[in-house]
Amino acid sequence: MQQQGESLTMTLIDTAGKLLPPRYAARLMPLFALLATLMTATDETSAAQRMAITAFTIRVVSAAIAFASQIILARLMGEFEYGVFVFVWVIAVILGNLSCLGFHTAVIRFLPQYRTDGADEAIRGLTATARIFAMISATLIAASGIAALYLLGDKIESYYIQPLFVGAFILPMIALGDVLDGTARANGWPVHALAPTYIVRPLLILAFVACAIGLGRMADANTAILAALAAAYLTTIIQFFVITGKLRHRFPVRGVEIHFRTWLMVAFPIFLIEGFYFMLTNADVIIVGLYLPPEKVAVYFAAAKTMALVHFVYFAVKAAAAQRFSSLVSGNDRTALAAFARQTVQWTFWPSLLVGGMVILAGPFLLSLFGPAFREGHMIMIVLFCGIIAKAMIGPGEVLLTMAGEHKICAAIYAVALTANLGLNVTLIPAWGLLGGATATASAMVIEASLLHIIIRRRLGIVMFVASGPVSHRGHSGTEAG
Repeated sequence: MQQQGESLTMTLIDTAGKLLPPRYAARLMPLFALLATLMTATDETSAAQRMAITAFTIRVVSAAIAFASQIILARLMGEFEYGVFVFVWVIAVILGNLSCLGFHTAVIRFLPQYRTDGADEAIRGLTATARIFAMISATLIAASGIAALYLLGDKIESYYIQPLFVGAFILPMIALGDVLDGTARANGWPVHALAPTYIVRPLLILAFVACAIGLGRMADANTAILAALAAAYLTTIIQFFVITGKLRHRFPVRGVEIHFRTWLMVAFPIFLIEGFYFMLTNADVIIVGLYLPPEKVAVYFAAAKTMALVHFVYFAVKAAAAQRFSSLVSGNDRTALAAFARQTVQWTFWPSLLVGGMVILAGPFLLSLFGPAFREGHMIMIVLFCGIIAKAMIGPGEVLLTMAGEHKICAAIYAVALTANLGLNVTLIPAWGLLGGATATASAMVIEASLLHIIIRRRLGIVMFVASGPVSHRGHSGTEAG
């Protein structure tokens, strides 16, 4: 198969050289040769790069789909109903992810190690345990949320009650989907990991909303959240059967080993880390919804969603780097780990800077697509971009810390950044409105990036910074030149 792949790649390069004008062919052939090397190389770094490219491509497509679908929903529903929907949807996604209690990332941490050791029974036990645990946890959280709605309903705005009730039933599928995502990434299946959540589900939500409106339902938040419910269940159930089949083919053993305590000891700190992270990246939308009317939530979310076109660069690198970080940490090769860490920073920063600059320039036009009232979100985009670039300067540092076993210190970093984020949001949103939420979020990103850079350098001896010097080759205990 590898020889066939190399032959096909070389054939494509030769064909491109013949079809392109000579001057363009001379300039592009080195790039084609580099891509050929990347696509046919068998080393682990090249595999990580291929996965990064695949993840990046999916995120590009998904960002376009998500952006277009949000524009269509905002146009169909209007600012008020759209604001209600996105407020509830953000809460559902956060709680659904947290329902995994870190097991979806623990799968990425343990599965490559078990595969290297040939412990197929432990892999089957790990994947099954993660699914069951996430589903039970999400169901309990959903039930608690429904009970809270019943007890506190008179203190919640009436237009939020029904969407929140329906949203509670989405949590188990979001949790299971996240576990399946982690399982696929741990096996090097980026398409099966990312496509269901980031391509299929948004398209289904939009299709179901359109069908409901065509059948006579109102274009409101209740219709949208019901469409999201149906899309989440359909997408996750199909993904479940696909991933299960691929696991059975790759690991055909029938036995199961359960190391629940070991997995939980790793998963729970990850839960704290990712809980702080999700709150850190979404607290602004929630607090805006608590202080300001749904129309303002819609404007803020549209600005943040537009800047998500920049976030997908970081996400793609993070998705590809986790497995490689885990392997390098297990191999105890500090020099290779430091070199790869610096590569991930470069993969993150420069594309983020380029894409972000283009998005900011096109900001007024992009926001106007949501509706005339959304233009006021442009300054929000600029402020958020400052925080995104600060984060991109150190790359996926939290992934490195997590895979290196530094869960507690990583959780502490996010706790500090989240505390600052919440405090600044509560203080600045009442005073500055939407701009206050953006300023608070960007400031928290700067704090997070600064702490990650300092801690990684002190605990691991690795300088994760876009302007850092070359790796020092002084053995396993050596550090990088700053």
